[in-house]
Amino acid sequence: MFYREAGQFKTSYAADQAVFPIAQDRIAIAIILAVAFLVVPMVASEYLLRAILIPFLVLSLAALGLNLLVGYCGQVSLGTAGFMAVGAYAAYNLAVRIPELNLLVVFALSGGIAALVGIVFGVPSLRIKGFYLAVATLAAQFFLDWLFIRVQWFTNYTPSGSVSAPALIILGVDFRAPAARYLLVLAIVVLMAAVAKNIVRGRIGRAWMATRDMDIAAEIIGIRPLEAKLSAFAVSSFYAGVAGALWAFVHLGAWEPLAFDINRSFNLLFMVIIGGLGSILGSFLGAAFITLLPILLNQMPHWLNLPISTADVSHLEFIIFGALIVFFLIAEPHGLARLWQIGKEKLRLWPFPH
Repeated sequence: MFYREAGQFKTSYAADQAVFPIAQDRIAIAIILAVAFLVVPMVASEYLLRAILIPFLVLSLAALGLNLLVGYCGQVSLGTAGFMAVGAYAAYNLAVRIPELNLLVVFALSGGIAALVGIVFGVPSLRIKGFYLAVATLAAQFFLDWLFIRVQWFTNYTPSGSVSAPALIILGVDFRAPAARYLLVLAIVVLMAAVAKNIVRGRIGRAWMATRDMDIAAEIIGIRPLEAKLSAFAVSSFYAGVAGALWAFVHLGAWEPLAFDINRSFNLLFMVIIGGLGSILGSFLGAAFITLLPILLNQMPHWLNLPISTADVSHLEFIIFGALIVFFLIAEPHGLARLWQIGKEKLRLWPFPH
């Protein structure tokens, strides 16, 4: 079978610990990236880029940040959308008040500001966990929603509370075209996904996973819960902050605080659970599921020529969407990433018994 590593020998520790140790995986990733960077911008329509691909990539980045916290460190959070809002408004204020800053620097600084806020709201994780921590992060979500609605300084005193992002021009290059926006987001997401993969494979990631599995045992073997939990909140919030800045500047263009409400936090949590906790790939699979499924369900009556009203389609969309989520959680509690892993294991052994 084409997916076998027979004959692929590791002659060094670096080769044995590679991110993609199997040659077929490296080839597949190279092909996917080549298609994403070279083919998609040329063949994709403006609707596909603006309405599907860019939101998918940005939400994948936010879900990846949440997965680092929930899946790898075991700290439940319901405030991811709040940290996205911190990144969005931090980027807006940096761009408006310091216009000479490069937008890439603005995105990085907005992630850093979100990381600091995440550390502050992550302090309760040192004493509480589980549902109690979820309630604490939910309080952070409500507080941040209130802050950006009531404190007009964050919106530069606009009467309506809605703000508009500046033009996407970086180093003299205009990124306002849909294909350029897509390439900008794709490059940032690929870079940050590679960084996340290396973080979870290193000392910090092992400390997170030990804390997730049994925090008392982790502390006994020398892992400091203070560093592990707060670093997870910081890194997760950094990713959420950058995702929030991209969501506001690249996808929306103009937004108000309701763009980052509690529903967004729940959607991101569903992405992580459906995609697979503790999996980088699962963040992308969950984001694809949550992003694409409502669009498919909404368009299916038109494809099948069914005489259903728009209101009925909306209701059926919620019903089918919820039922499919429950089905996936029952059929495979470890998410879509586990199904993908099982498929790869079967390909390795096929056609022999397993």
